[in-house]
Amino acid sequence: MKDTAIAAHLRKRGIAFIGISRIVRSVAAGMINVAFPYYILVDLHYGPSVIGLIYVAATLATALMSFLFGITTDTWGKRWTLILTSALLPISALFVLVRGNLWMIVAAAMLGGYSATGSLAGGGVGGAVQPVQNAVLTDLVPKEKRTSYFSFFTFLAGAAGAGGALLVKMFSTTDVFLVAAAIAAAGIPFLWFVEVVERKGALRVLKTKATIGKFSATGMLNGLSQGLVVPFLIPFFLIVYHIPKAQMAEYTFLSGIIGSCALLAAPLLERWLGFLKSTLVTRGIGTVLFVLFPFVRYLPFAVFVYLFGPALRVAAIPIQQAELTRRVDDDELGRALGVNQVARLVASSAGTGLSGYLLDAALFEIPFVAYGVVMAANLYLYVRFFGAGKDEKGRAPSSHSPQVGL
Repeated sequence: MKDTAIAAHLRKRGIAFIGISRIVRSVAAGMINVAFPYYILVDLHYGPSVIGLIYVAATLATALMSFLFGITTDTWGKRWTLILTSALLPISALFVLVRGNLWMIVAAAMLGGYSATGSLAGGGVGGAVQPVQNAVLTDLVPKEKRTSYFSFFTFLAGAAGAGGALLVKMFSTTDVFLVAAAIAAAGIPFLWFVEVVERKGALRVLKTKATIGKFSATGMLNGLSQGLVVPFLIPFFLIVYHIPKAQMAEYTFLSGIIGSCALLAAPLLERWLGFLKSTLVTRGIGTVLFVLFPFVRYLPFAVFVYLFGPALRVAAIPIQQAELTRRVDDDELGRALGVNQVARLVASSAGTGLSGYLLDAALFEIPFVAYGVVMAANLYLYVRFFGAGKDEKGRAPSSHSPQVGL
């Protein structure tokens, strides 16, 4: 009885410490998310194609690191991998302070994951750490409560990121990176005291590779759609509407808060609509808004889409994360989350590179139309892989296996 109480206390402490780390890290990420494009476009006077190429390099680097850290999570250990990945963001922010050195900026973006491949709530900066965090959190949380915990933790990240975006108004663009480095570093010591279940060992053939492949295929198309538009939302406001940094920080704060609140609805969405329908409804409505975004040149409408479009993109993320952890064996979870991240980010880099060129050529509408086409294909794959009549491994049930509703 005493051992059980101690174990429960350690789990709660570990969850709390991960929460603290995620909050401070997200504050730093929110600051960088707003300041970085202004630093490149305004302070250093580069064009959208340059920031697009930087985002591509950062996305590919994050994809590679996600894959490697997924392997070390399953073999070297979760705690050390989590500490290492968490240290990359503050180190990268210090690199940016080597003012005017483009190669150092590229290195910083690659280390810190400045790929802007998601909203603040979705972990748009420093993405390599997210699969590791989720693997650790999965060990600490009962299977039936994972959606609620993923929802709440992603809410914390989004709300903290929104607060970080608002803090940008208080500092010069370069000072933002120094403050962000200090804030991100403050959460790292807590990770040493997180009790994790280590399943170290040699790599084995993945038993749930078919399931991992299905989630990776949908993740790839989701990443491509993200890369087409998400990194360029702030530059779009800067180029088309000439929005100053302080005002953009306010919009980003509000967008982050709305996205974070949407995440709290994930457990309710899962109970009401299930995994599949939640994804189809939220992403479908968001797709329509983003396709209209460049055609309706009316600032209030653009702000509306910026506030609510990202929220619709991320609303079902906790449901998808929990579903993946339920369908994949525990000793394969680090690699499964890493491979899923790789598929999403590599595809995202392709979309980012294309959109950077198109924005430089003032072809603003094409990336958003392409976004709509890719998202339609993505939602089709969700229906194909996880639709009615599929069991938890994504197969049609046999006469010997009960049907599992999604």
